[in-house]
Amino acid sequence: MNSYGVQHALLVGPNSGYNSDNACMCHALTTNPQRFRGIAVVANDASSEQLFALQKQGVVGVAFNSSLWGTAFYKDIEPLLHRLKELNMWAQFQVEADHLLDFSAIIEHSQVRVLIDHCGRPVPAKGVNQAGFAALLELGKTGQAVVKISGYAKFSALAYPFDDTTVFVEKLVDTFGLSNCMWASDWPYLKASPRLDYGTMLQLVAKQFSKSERHQLCG
Repeated sequence: MNSYGVQHALLVGPNSGYNSDNACMCHALTTNPQRFRGIAVVANDASSEQLFALQKQGVVGVAFNSSLWGTAFYKDIEPLLHRLKELNMWAQFQVEADHLLDFSAIIEHSQVRVLIDHCGRPVPAKGVNQAGFAALLELGKTGQAVVKISGYAKFSALAYPFDDTTVFVEKLVDTFGLSNCMWASDWPYLKASPRLDYGTMLQLVAKQFSKSERHQLCG
């Protein structure tokens, strides 16, 4: 972060590896409370008290990763989304393909603030009209959600610079507006088969967005 002049970061607890043990991530938050905020992984029946305890440590939301666990794993999370709403916390969803369709109703009912990971991980060959991506665009129109402009390597069918992602990024920015888009590095690249690094991804975003646009994305 110091090398690339990154002043603030959202640290996301991984669903793999640590699972719902947030101790490492929460310790990282304590190293610089002004610089870091966190997204935790919790059990689907986590109580308001457990969420509040995490919130006091700098955690601002909870991660739901259907790309790893499937959508059925989260079939009973609506009460948890309501508890997040009550605490003014975020629900971060990492979905792919048409997964978002399985969550659209409970997101609407709960009115929780939503952060969608990695452009919703669409299937490039299916275009911007595929059902899951269309649902993401509809969510963007509500003002309830923010989308991460990130994770190209997770859904692109091409090598860097992932040219087949551009049309999706442009559509997301047009629909959500820059104020509801957030650039993310997706570092560390634990399962990337080709080498990726932070600087390379920053070079890519610098080509896609002007300096003023980057300030809005990363501010």
